[in-house]
Amino acid sequence: MVTLQGENAAPPRVAIVGAGAAGLMAAVFAARAGAETLLLERTAEGGRKLLISGGGRCNILPSEVDESLFVTDSSVNSMKKMLRSWPLREQIAFFEKELRLPLEKEAETGKLFPASQRARDVRDAMLNDAQSFGARLYSQAFVTKVEPRAEGWRVLLADAPPLDVDAVVIATGGLSVPKTGSDGSGFAFARKLGLKVNTTYPALTPVTSHDARFHSLAGIALPVEITATDAARSYAARDAFLFTHRGYSGPAVLDVSHILARSIDEGRRDARLSVNWTLLDEAEWQSRLDHGRTGSVIGVLRRELPERLAEVLCAHAQVDPARTLSQLRKDERRRLLDALLRCALPWSGHEGYRVAEVTGGGVDLSEVHPKTMECRKHPGLFFCGEVLDVFGPIGGYNFLWAWATGRAAGIGAADCKTQRNQGTKTRD
Repeated sequence: MVTLQGENAAPPRVAIVGAGAAGLMAAVFAARAGAETLLLERTAEGGRKLLISGGGRCNILPSEVDESLFVTDSSVNSMKKMLRSWPLREQIAFFEKELRLPLEKEAETGKLFPASQRARDVRDAMLNDAQSFGARLYSQAFVTKVEPRAEGWRVLLADAPPLDVDAVVIATGGLSVPKTGSDGSGFAFARKLGLKVNTTYPALTPVTSHDARFHSLAGIALPVEITATDAARSYAARDAFLFTHRGYSGPAVLDVSHILARSIDEGRRDARLSVNWTLLDEAEWQSRLDHGRTGSVIGVLRRELPERLAEVLCAHAQVDPARTLSQLRKDERRRLLDALLRCALPWSGHEGYRVAEVTGGGVDLSEVHPKTMECRKHPGLFFCGEVLDVFGPIGGYNFLWAWATGRAAGIGAADCKTQRNQGTKTRD
């Protein structure tokens, strides 16, 4: 258990704004450290986005972590320090041993889920743990402002008297899935306090397309390798792809969608989508399309692809699907290879924050100490989770970030009064 430093000191009073994933974890560790912990949630119950995650199952963590897959406009070095403050293996052990929440690895994807397959069990386990150590949840508590005082902080609420506390943890989330209570208030608090907030944008959101050629494929799903590129950025993913009536979805599409969103927001719209539809490389496709072989183009393609997609790709390459391999001209073979391996996928936009899984951008990491998540300019103020300028791909990465930063903020907030009384300063 984390304990407060010093002896005979009154326990600090910590207000945590937001009872989502990061806020709940901050509450767990602030309460365990002995702080008087007040969890302020604007909705009727906390963790709404957590409850709908993973289709209600909650992909709580990945089974392995690749730090290079996280996206930030802030310091990558600071991001890595924050992630490494609570390694994956320690997070898994915490859920299984401390919260007694067994996890199971999904064989096909490598994602970790609670053995019960119930997101509510994850939310309830954290909330119950925090409350068992004295944390109090205040639902429908609408925070309008946080302001520094001579000693500590004042939290202003819409329909209740202000709260005077020793520390405030901003765990308000971002702008994604607003029906869960996300309203971007954390960004507004940060800006009013003079902090740098990097441009926000929807991430992990479906992509739309007006191109009729692919509309008939709605419902088809398959594993692909997809790359999104614009003048400044590139991001690739290898995962499931899904054709929809409005465009494209699936983990692979969601993972690269932020490149398109930023291209639009920056007024350029120069982003390109390129898809390799199978696991075959160019040499293998060259061999399959060799003019010395027998059979038709469509016959070869549908061995590796859904037939409807194979027909659309032939049309995309301007190749007659019934053409025999022996009749296939060199220029037709080249166009077909491009369609199979480097298909330029047309797109028109994205579904935005309404269904985006996370928000890109946010409070710049330079504004907080990597070890404690405490604001450099405003002692006693902490940030964690989605409000910070970091997000990761589908697969539990964003919960990993929420758990690590929430824990650090909770511990830091519980210790800030001791640090202040001792006249010491938090170090990185």
